[in-house]
Amino acid sequence: MPFVNIKLVDGVFTSTQKHALAKAITDVMVKFEGSEAFRSVTWVLIEELHTDGWHIGGESFSGPPSLMATLGRSKAVYEMIDGNPTSRDEFASVLPPKTEAV
Repeated sequence: MPFVNIKLVDGVFTSTQKHALAKAITDVMVKFEGSEAFRSVTWVLIEELHTDGWHIGGESFSGPPSLMATLGRSKAVYEMIDGNPTSRDEFASVLPPKTEAV
């Protein structure tokens, strides 16, 4: 029995949208398995998590503004990297960790 677990930010989707999402996910599972018999044993669990339980980059998540801020920081970090580091040591040498003054 396939079990699909989807986690969403609380309040983003309506009940109707969540039901449609579960149906669409079930349809995909049936398509890939290749048998309509698979439909009756496909489980989809949609969990909604409160925004105070979400964090991105160590910061509290508050919806789209948090996401845009994180993307902006990620872009800035990407632009600071010199070259094409491929190991942890190479990353550390081109972008050392930020330390806070005490």
